[in-house]
Amino acid sequence: MLSRAIQLSSQVPYQWGYIDKPPDGQLCLLFIPPHFSFPPDGIRFLEQEQRYNIPIAGGRELEVMEARYGFVPSSGETAASRVRRRYRLSKGGHSQLILVHYTRGSAVPIPNGAHSQPVRAYPMRPISEPAVYVMGEKIGQKVMLQQSGGPQALVTQQINEMEARERRSQREPRPPPVQTQRLDEEDTAEDLEHISTRTLALTRYQRNHELMSAVFAHAAFGARNTGPIPAPYAIFGESALDDQVAKLMQEIDTLRGNAAARQAKREEAERTEVEGRVDFEESAEVQIAVS
Repeated sequence: MLSRAIQLSSQVPYQWGYIDKPPDGQLCLLFIPPHFSFPPDGIRFLEQEQRYNIPIAGGRELEVMEARYGFVPSSGETAASRVRRRYRLSKGGHSQLILVHYTRGSAVPIPNGAHSQPVRAYPMRPISEPAVYVMGEKIGQKVMLQQSGGPQALVTQQINEMEARERRSQREPRPPPVQTQRLDEEDTAEDLEHISTRTLALTRYQRNHELMSAVFAHAAFGARNTGPIPAPYAIFGESALDDQVAKLMQEIDTLRGNAAARQAKREEAERTEVEGRVDFEESAEVQIAVS
């Protein structure tokens, strides 16, 4: 969607307006100039915004900024469950184009005293600036458009204009596709562009939930469903082990007998050598005495 928004942004002017207390499911495409921070939207979030990057096809990188546990002050909400996700192409796209999606998530209680703390000052100043092209050949050109229904209607009107222009471009005849083999990575990127953010987020949530449920179920009840743990030597038969032990003991006795025989032979050789040396010394003494 962000890739198509770059083409549409050169044909559709952007209107100045406010995002204030957006309903669930609201999807907005914003152009935020450099060195400008994200404007307030009427929602107070209890958690700091988390930022992470997702590599996508073509060497591009999608930056996701998620703020959870939000609520509208002084609206009667009893729990903070609003979620805001911002998407932009930090690499391989236009970094000033930001897609914003509002939805609901897990809820937490609202702290005491935070119910009545407004996020912005009311009433908001009326906007009379004309719409302006932010890119393309008409960049910088201003256009006066009908403005009615308040700031939220301006955002809705802009989104409707971009969707209508996209539908017209899809109805135009296209050249037949070239029969070439495409990489799976490119197919995945093209498919993701045709899937809404809500559907993609819901699918990933269900997949992660099923995975974690399987992990915890195995950790909690896996030992109960399995039988008794077999002994480490259960693969061996008792009779086979006895035969092997007897064979080894026989081999040990044979080795001990061979070792004893070698020891006796060695002692016999040493004794014979000692006796021969004594006889030689005695004969030598007799010869010396006779001489």
